Amino acid sequence: MNRAPLWRAVAAFAVIAISAVLAFTISPRLGLDLRGGTQLVFESKDSATVKADAAATDRALDVLRRRADALGVVDPTLVRSGEKRIIVELPGVLDPRQAAEVIGRTAQLAFHPVLGVAEAGDRTAVRDEGGTPLKIGPAAITGDGVTGAAERSDPQRGPGWWVTVDFRDADAWQRLTGAAACEPEGDPKRRIAIVLDREVISSPQVDPSVPCRAGMPGGSADITGSFTYEEARELAVLIKGGALPVPLDLVEQRTVGPTLGAAAIEASAKAAIAGLVLTAGFIILVYRLSGLLATIALACYGLISYGALVAMGATFTLPGLAGFVLAIGMAIDANVLVFERAREEYGAAGDGGRGLRRALDRGFKNAWSAIADSNVTTLIAAGLLFWLASGPVKGFGVTLGVGVLASLVSAMLITRVLVQAAVGRISPRVSGLASQGAVRTWLAHRKPRLMRAGKVFLTVAGGLALVALAGLVVRGLNVGVEFTGGRLVEFATSRPVPADVAGRAVAQAGFPTAVVQASGDGVTVRAAELGLAETARIEQALEPHGGEVTKRREEFIGPSLGEELRRNALIALGVAVAMQLAYLAFRFRWTFGAAAVLALLVDVAIVVGLFAWLGKPIDGVFVAAMLTIVGYSVNDKVVVFDRVRELWAARPREPFAAAVDGAIVQTLPRTVNTGLGALFILVALMAFGGDSLRDFAIALVAGIVTGTLSSALVAGPAAVALARFDRRPPVAPARRKAPPGRSGSGAVL
Repeated sequence: MNRAPLWRAVAAFAVIAISAVLAFTISPRLGLDLRGGTQLVFESKDSATVKADAAATDRALDVLRRRADALGVVDPTLVRSGEKRIIVELPGVLDPRQAAEVIGRTAQLAFHPVLGVAEAGDRTAVRDEGGTPLKIGPAAITGDGVTGAAERSDPQRGPGWWVTVDFRDADAWQRLTGAAACEPEGDPKRRIAIVLDREVISSPQVDPSVPCRAGMPGGSADITGSFTYEEARELAVLIKGGALPVPLDLVEQRTVGPTLGAAAIEASAKAAIAGLVLTAGFIILVYRLSGLLATIALACYGLISYGALVAMGATFTLPGLAGFVLAIGMAIDANVLVFERAREEYGAAGDGGRGLRRALDRGFKNAWSAIADSNVTTLIAAGLLFWLASGPVKGFGVTLGVGVLASLVSAMLITRVLVQAAVGRISPRVSGLASQGAVRTWLAHRKPRLMRAGKVFLTVAGGLALVALAGLVVRGLNVGVEFTGGRLVEFATSRPVPADVAGRAVAQAGFPTAVVQASGDGVTVRAAELGLAETARIEQALEPHGGEVTKRREEFIGPSLGEELRRNALIALGVAVAMQLAYLAFRFRWTFGAAAVLALLVDVAIVVGLFAWLGKPIDGVFVAAMLTIVGYSVNDKVVVFDRVRELWAARPREPFAAAVDGAIVQTLPRTVNTGLGALFILVALMAFGGDSLRDFAIALVAGIVTGTLSSALVAGPAAVALARFDRRPPVAPARRKAPPGRSGSGAVL
């Protein structure tokens, strides 16, 4: 008795049970673009005495963590990225100016003796609170000698705030104040200069009651200076946190309001539900009971992938949610491959219910090669996103990779268990696998010979690519702030503001070259030289036209990081194409790989040109869409070439073009059904998603349509044209092992 179905059922139940436990016991970790807050990315720089290496960055990370704790931020996240970068996530903090100034300030604190009033022209002098230049001696106590600091107030001492500082070395403080106490009252030398980043924040006189050389005992002092509460608290945070071992530059900053995050979650949930319902209805309509069982497996897929993500501690971002929703549509691909292959096997040798079971087994076995190849190409794209992307787009790579692996478990394990359990108990007609389908029947009757017009198809494809790329010359690319550097701010207005009115208001605020876009109740402003103070000025300039104006989202990318992200995006696309070519050449032959990459370049050119003509932004989300298109396009071509290899090996004496025609005809139902499943999801994202998700969906819709057409009309003719350069015969298909024979008649008495 074959126990494989039993063990598959046990494994499927275990996977579903574990995923359910993980999904319902672990809370998801939401990114700041979904829960609201500020993300800061700092890059450490070399100082005169310290090299900015991993160890120095780790010490700086500890200082930033103490400062974030002292600010009272709930559940801050601080991690080192690479050797020199620190990512700081501050949930609920919507004022990036305060966060950046307090968290990332160098804060080189020191206590100096005052040597007198500085002479004119002395470049080493520092000015006190009143502007008087002072000559100070070497630091007697540095920030490392401070053990604590806190803001204080006492009505009995009068209004105002001060900061109490506790010293690690009480003797050092006593010696410093004792030496100053020996100077006459009113002499500048009786003062102690408290310097923060070469700026005197306080220079109090030592009290007349302090005796000469005895100093102030106790290792504690009060810093006064007519502070407000906010100023005293900020100073206490900086002193308590300590000095940073190396300077930090702010290279990236993102701020998202909580209402925008909640709206993004709601929109993604609606898109997921609508897309799942449409996909389920379509697959049930096409494959009947088998489609219904695949829909159940699809729901299990969602549970498995979500459970895996929360177990990994992955952060859910807005692009990540888009990837999760998109993966639902892509997850049906393996099911469609198996079902279409089972239909072929049943049509070739159907003999009732027993033939259906065998056809299903062969469908799972023979479809595995194409499923494995196509998913490897998608994993390559997901890996490149995780490796080279920055910010929320990295979450898209993680979600896409986990989704691919979960879809394999869903289709090859759960769907197989459910369908095999039902096949022996239902009629072939009800199963949905006995009929060939309307598309396959029509194609089998017409038997189109597409390769006869291969040169025409290649010429048309080249013309379309040239028209699309002409948009780069005529319109240019609307490169987003993520690749150019600068600041992008999105404002919400209580009443709509026309784009021309918003542009004039921003120009009058002092930014005539800023890129201004208006849509509905929002205005987006992007400029290279746009600071936090300038952002507030633009907000005030928009108020007369838009009513109540609130900052909904803000992004800042430093010029060095923008150049790095732009370089990484080009590297990712180049490496993706090269790896796809190498993989296809390894799995098939180099002519197949070259034909697939040629068709892929046509797909990429058309999508990029479309965005150029429409003026859509080229940003990290667009790069994520392009890498997904690369994976999907090659995925589709892998399925076609896998069938080409099989047909060519089975009929080696027929022309190669006949094998290509046959492969396209046989795989077209799978291509159409898979593409429609993904398009349902993308249409839902376009309907319910925001502007960024809508642009993401537009890119993918264009990529899927062109990728589907180019598989038949570009990759096929290109493979036929390149075949003359590779005269090797087709590889013979692997021989299947025959089932062991029985001895005797098999009769039982």
